[in-house]
Amino acid sequence: MMHSRLLIGTVFAFAAMTAAVAQGAKPTLVGTFRDWTMWSYEGSYGSAEGKVCYIYSEPQRMEPSRLDHGRVSFSVTLAGAGDEGTEANFVAGYALKEQSRVTVEIGGKEFTMFTEGDSAWLVNKEDESALLSAMRAGSRMVIKATSRRGNDTTYDYSLSGVTAASDKMKADCSAG
Repeated sequence: MMHSRLLIGTVFAFAAMTAAVAQGAKPTLVGTFRDWTMWSYEGSYGSAEGKVCYIYSEPQRMEPSRLDHGRVSFSVTLAGAGDEGTEANFVAGYALKEQSRVTVEIGGKEFTMFTEGDSAWLVNKEDESALLSAMRAGSRMVIKATSRRGNDTTYDYSLSGVTAASDKMKADCSAG
């Protein structure tokens, strides 16, 4: 059940996630790795050209349960060589509070993201590698955000399969 939800959600979320899709690049499912999927497409991402890969998941639990969270997802995209080319992205199904921070907690380590619209990215680009390492070493990831309406929200992600998905992503999309 979680896998079919991930597949349906991935197609929907990715269509809105990158300009490359809008320019005609069509993502292809490479594999499903427990609670994570890995996708790729030919195109551009930032300043990188060529094959772009990303891993994707949706939360297993969303709080408060009384709210309509819309489609919520987390992805890590690789375009270029090694972890330096990764970019983590959180997407909420609603507008996030302007100039707020989103926190990502994995096994006692905390990462901070800045917001724009319904999305968030790491404040410090240098944390990309550490975040992916923490994801690979962890079992769950908790994301806390605040909606534009002022609702505090919490998302609980399983990290089961993230190591296999990110290994496949690196194997398929790392230059060199």
